[in-house]
This record gives sequence, structure tokens and C-alpha cells, in this order.
Amino acid sequence: MGRVVSYRSIAIILLACVLGVTLRNVIFAPPDNNILSSLHLDSPTSPHPPIFHDYFPEDDPLNSVDDTVDAGLVQEPVPLGDHYYGDNGMLVVNPNAHTASGGRLGKKLARASKTLGEAVAEYKRRYHRPPPIHFEKWWDYVVTHNVQLPDEYDEIYHDLEPFWGIDPLDFQESRERLEAQENTIVIAKTDQSSSVEVADYNLPPDGTERLLSRIDNVLRLFQDIEDLLPPFRAVFSPHDNPSMLSDHGVKSKALEAAAARSTLKRNELPPPQRSGWLSACHPSSPAWQNPIDLDAPPERPSHKTFISDHRLSMDPCLNPYLLRSHGQFLSHNKGPDPQSTLVPRFSLCSTVVHHDIRPAVPYGWVEDLPESDNPPWEERLDERLLWRGTNTGIFHGPGTRWRQGHRDHLIQFVNELAGTADVLRSPPNDSEPVGEPIPLRKAHLNPALMDIQFAGKAGSCAPDLCDELDKLYDWRKMLTFQEAGRYKYVFDIDGHGWSGRFKRLITSNSLVFKNTIYPEWFMDRVAPWVHYVPIQMDLSDLYDTFTFFRGGLEGEGAHEDLAKKIATAGREWSQTYWRREDLTAYTFRLFLEYARVSSLDRDAMTYREDSDS
Repeated sequence: MGRVVSYRSIAIILLACVLGVTLRNVIFAPPDNNILSSLHLDSPTSPHPPIFHDYFPEDDPLNSVDDTVDAGLVQEPVPLGDHYYGDNGMLVVNPNAHTASGGRLGKKLARASKTLGEAVAEYKRRYHRPPPIHFEKWWDYVVTHNVQLPDEYDEIYHDLEPFWGIDPLDFQESRERLEAQENTIVIAKTDQSSSVEVADYNLPPDGTERLLSRIDNVLRLFQDIEDLLPPFRAVFSPHDNPSMLSDHGVKSKALEAAAARSTLKRNELPPPQRSGWLSACHPSSPAWQNPIDLDAPPERPSHKTFISDHRLSMDPCLNPYLLRSHGQFLSHNKGPDPQSTLVPRFSLCSTVVHHDIRPAVPYGWVEDLPESDNPPWEERLDERLLWRGTNTGIFHGPGTRWRQGHRDHLIQFVNELAGTADVLRSPPNDSEPVGEPIPLRKAHLNPALMDIQFAGKAGSCAPDLCDELDKLYDWRKMLTFQEAGRYKYVFDIDGHGWSGRFKRLITSNSLVFKNTIYPEWFMDRVAPWVHYVPIQMDLSDLYDTFTFFRGGLEGEGAHEDLAKKIATAGREWSQTYWRREDLTAYTFRLFLEYARVSSLDRDAMTYREDSDS
């Protein structure tokens, strides 16, 4: 969990975060020189977050300094101890440490595989098995289309590794049972010469066309590679969110078997727990040790924390407050029963506690924005934080906890006028104490800094609740892209599932503040604080983080130059690492891996270095 840090240091944390990531050498610089050459991204397999690796030498005297002095009485700067990396993805930073400019971070691009042989060797090093069959064809695609970071596909490993511990026949039987269920779409390649297409579906008659259209977007990614893939059969959910809740004991046993190069039959798996969401968590996890009471008012955070590892911060086992803060969890109260085995279903998004397999989703993908919709930073004159959207994320009905849903909470949080909010202010320099947070009246703070409202009309609601929502919220019209282009800062938040807007937003010249619990396919190749600003789901860091970049009510303490740098880096990252070719490369590799793990003869579906077939 995040640890205590004196208030004199916390405002500098954000400066350290941003400086630490913007003043280093990039490890994945694209071929052309651009803003990315001043940034970096750390290895996703590293135990520490990307921002502060190698920050302190082991003998740095700052590592042993007492940090208990009352910040309000400090006469001279007192150095803090080392950065603390919480195991829940939260970070406390030493403000007096220098930023490192080299170390292992700057070597990542240099050590990225440049030949097929190097890629095979790196694959074996990471995953302790040979690559899948046709790996050489995937490599040819990567080289031909200049796909960057060719070794960074750990998200596929996260999704498929547990299935390696399941007996192939049981895997196939689970998939066949799944095909017979409602709300499923089966895509398949029946033989080596056939196309990838919808082979079967079981959908409600009134929604068939709409739901099939979602999978059409995914199918288009196969057009350039379907001749290169082996046969496979995969079951997709047509809906926005995941539903394959993992049981911790079942998944752990499967992973143990996979690591031992063995498999388990269904009757060899432990019986699943019937503890709802907690079933997915280790018995010693914070979610079990500090269970959340969904009916009690949320506790006010006792300490300021900021996200360092975005994936870890999305884990409700490590951050149990998420169970009361997001519609994905609130919609099912204490949670459904977990699956008794691992069920191989593809979903358009997933959480850390589900085992739905995630494809690269092209929904909302754009190559670029027209200049009329995307003015440069200096021409964006509105410095409020912008968001418009509908009230998705949870069904609004009698007995549901819709007021706690993430979108409803956002609207209430940034539009409340009563009371005060404690906001940290940046000191004039790194050596001066910042003191305690300043209580600011929300009646002044929110109208000046926030332009966040629901738009259109109430939806996702029972009729009586729709009427209540119409009266409760200040519904606005949707903004045109040109109108949205006036804003320097934009907010991105989940709906019923992952946000389909993120690609467009990060391709713009705005700085994106991202609020999500869904790790996406690109997590291995994007960096918070380098390409976007991560925000916790309870919004406890929103005011501190936003005013760090934008400044206070009068703009005091702003770091707009850093905001512009991250916005520019995010746009260039999008155009370099989120091209359609990158989506295709991910899809290619994912389905090579899936075809192997779903085969009754996995060994026959393995790449042989002495053969290019």
C-alpha cells in the first residue's frame, strides 16, 4: 500500500514524476527525431514502475533520513528517504533526488531484437518456451511494417499463460460449452487456406446486427494476415465488459502447472470460493484483510498518493476501494461466483481479476485529426479540464448503487459547490517546504477549473430514475470536435467498459488525464507521466495533479511547459506505436499464441528454428 510522506514533499512529487520522465533518454525512440527522444519507457516486466528506476545509488545518504519532522516547523529543507514503491501501484517520491539520465532505461531500444534469431532468443528468455508456429512470418510482418518494440507483448502472456496449465482437451471442452451459451460470437479459420470469419453466433434477435458489427471491427484486422495464421476457433463476447471472474486458487494452480510444464484436468483443480470479487484475491491481500463495506460512506484518504504503476493501481485486490468506485464492480454488489475453471473467452476489455482474453480493439481508432479539430497547444485558450459524455458505467435503477458509479461520482465530485477541497500547491523551488494542503472553496475551485458534465439525455436507467437524473444533473449538449479543440486539458474515463475515446484524445494536442480500471493491449508500450497523466478512480489526486500542470485559481504554480511536453509526446506516441499496423501485429501474434494453446497438440504448433514453416 502507499506510505506516508510529509506534505512538504507531495507537491514536488508531481514535479519529480514529470521531470523524471521528461528529462531522460528515450528507450524506444522512433526513427525520426522528435519529442519522444527526450522521454523513456521502462520494461513492463520490471518490479518497479517506469518513472524512477535507478533514481538513488545504494549508498545514497538520503536512504536513511528520518521523515517525521513537522512540515510546518521546518526551517531548513530536510531530505526524505528513498522513493517508496507501494505494491498497489502508488508512489511516494524523494523530492531532493536527482534525475538519472542513463542506466538500464536508456538501453531498452538498443537491446530490442533486430533479427529473427534475437527475437526467438528473447522470447525464450521471457517465457521459458519456444515461440508459436509461424513466428517467422509474424517477424517478417513486424520488420516490413516497422513495428516498434518487437519484444513487448507481455500483455498476451498475462492473458494466455494460465491456459497453459489447463489440459488441452479440457480447454477444448470449455470452449465448446461456451459456444452453446447465449451472447457469444464464434470466429474461426477452418483450414490453412480459409479466411477468418464469423462461424456461428448466439445473440438476441433484437440486437444481432448491432452486436455483430462490433466484431466486424476486429475481423478487419485479420485481412492482411489471415493467410499466414494456422486454423483456430475462438469465442467472443459482444458486450463492452468482461464476465469471466477468476478464482484465485484455480488460477494459481493453473499458473503453477504452466510453470512446471504440466497440465491439470478439470477434476484436479481446487473447488472455487464463493466469495464474490474476493474470490479472485490472495487470502493475504488488502481486499481480504481490509474488506470494503459497500453501504458505509467512503473513508477520506488519510494520505496523498499518486499512481506510479498504472496496471497495479487497477487491481482491486491491492486497492479494494475500487470495488466501491467503479460500475464494473458495483453492478454486481459483492460480486458473482467465479468460474470453476479457466474459460477461454475473448472480450473487448478485461480487468485484473477477470481472465477474459483481450484482443487489440480498433474501436475509435483514428490515424490523425484534421487541423480544424486539432489546433496547436498555444491556440487552445480554455484551461479548464474538459469532459462530456453519457451516464453509462452502471445501470441506474431501484436498488443499484448508481450514485457511486464512476461517471456519476465524477460529475458530482467536480460540480459540487458546498464545502472545501484540500489542494496542494507547488513551492517556488524544490528546496522549500510546501506546507499543509490549502483548503479551497469548491464554489470557487470547480467552476474555475472544471468543465465536466453529462451531455444529451439520461440513459442506462429505469424510467423513474431517468426522470430523476434529468433533474439531478445539468445536462449539456455534446461538443463538436472544433469546440473541444479549444481545451488544453481533457479527461478520459471508462463507460460500461474501456474508453473508446482514448485513441482520439491522445492523438490530439491536448493533455489527457486518464481514469480507468481496464489494462489495454498497449500497456507494455505506453508510459504514464510520459504520454498521459493517470488519475485514481476515487479522484483523490485530481485537484493536486491538475493544478500542478494548470496552476491554481489564478494560474499560480503552473507547469504548462511540462503539460505541453507530455501532450506532444502522447500524440507522437499514438502516431508511432498505435498505428493500424501495430494493431495488426498484436492481433497476428495473439492468434498465433491462441492457436497453439487451444490445440490438442501444442508441441506441433511450436516454432522450430531449423525450419521456416
